[in-house]
Amino acid sequence: MRTKNFFTPEQQKSIKQTIVNAELNTSGEVRVHIDDKCKEDVLDKAANIFHQLKMDKTELRNGVLFYLAVSDHKFAILGDKGINEKVPADFWDLIKDVMLDYFKNRQFTEGLCKGIEMAGEKLKVYFPLQSNDTNELNNEVSFGK
Repeated sequence: MRTKNFFTPEQQKSIKQTIVNAELNTSGEVRVHIDDKCKEDVLDKAANIFHQLKMDKTELRNGVLFYLAVSDHKFAILGDKGINEKVPADFWDLIKDVMLDYFKNRQFTEGLCKGIEMAGEKLKVYFPLQSNDTNELNNEVSFGK
């Protein structure tokens, strides 16, 4: 499967808009990355992508990556140090469980958007929007090779 074809252009636009909406009330930064396959531990791969996308360079260390390997049916949510120091220990697992319910019904766009919305709600609690906030990271869905 070609990763760029997993989501239609309309679905990609919907995901991007969900990211934009999630970031309206927070200084947190959200990215989505799609790969076809993940031959290693999914969290290790997500951490590698997190670094490649320079998500570890945000000022408040408050980036969140939603990583999906579509052919291997794997996904991970990875928050940066600043977030993980503030959210409850099971925070990412709760979002993953909700997303998985959507994914089981092949509602990938809806599940991803719901996860992004949930993360955005928490981010605005812990990292409210600052008057001098700038969008530090691209909101487009990125794709592996």
